[in-house]
Amino acid sequence: MAVHKRIRQRRKPMGEINVVPYIDVMLVLLIIFMITAPMLTQGIKVELPKADAKPVEVPDENTEPLVVSVDAKGNFYVAIGDTQDEPISAQELMAKTAAVLRRNPQTPVMVKGDNAVNYGYVVTAMALLQKAGAPSVGLITQQPETVATDQ
Repeated sequence: MAVHKRIRQRRKPMGEINVVPYIDVMLVLLIIFMITAPMLTQGIKVELPKADAKPVEVPDENTEPLVVSVDAKGNFYVAIGDTQDEPISAQELMAKTAAVLRRNPQTPVMVKGDNAVNYGYVVTAMALLQKAGAPSVGLITQQPETVATDQ
């Protein structure tokens, strides 16, 4: 009888990582996140004011901005000339803004709204400024005070 000896060949260790299972898991997770992400939106339903406004773009030049203020009663003020402390109408706001922007079209326009003012007045001011030709309208805010903690 012939005895056959099987010679075992030693396998060499592989220097590569099999990434196929990782890709499969990643694709499954991607599908799960795509399905569940729309369900995670939270919030309170509110009635937002309507305005005909475009998205705001940040100006590149460092020129002095035109500041429009809205007080707690909803009155508009423009920081131009001697009548800075007198409230103006929506039509005057558009006319003065258009005049400034005709002189320098790159003038940044900023809105300063009182803390107690109705949100609709600020949005109305922003829409009026954009209708007057403002390339961008920004909001001015105050830095919140930090509360000192005793340790």
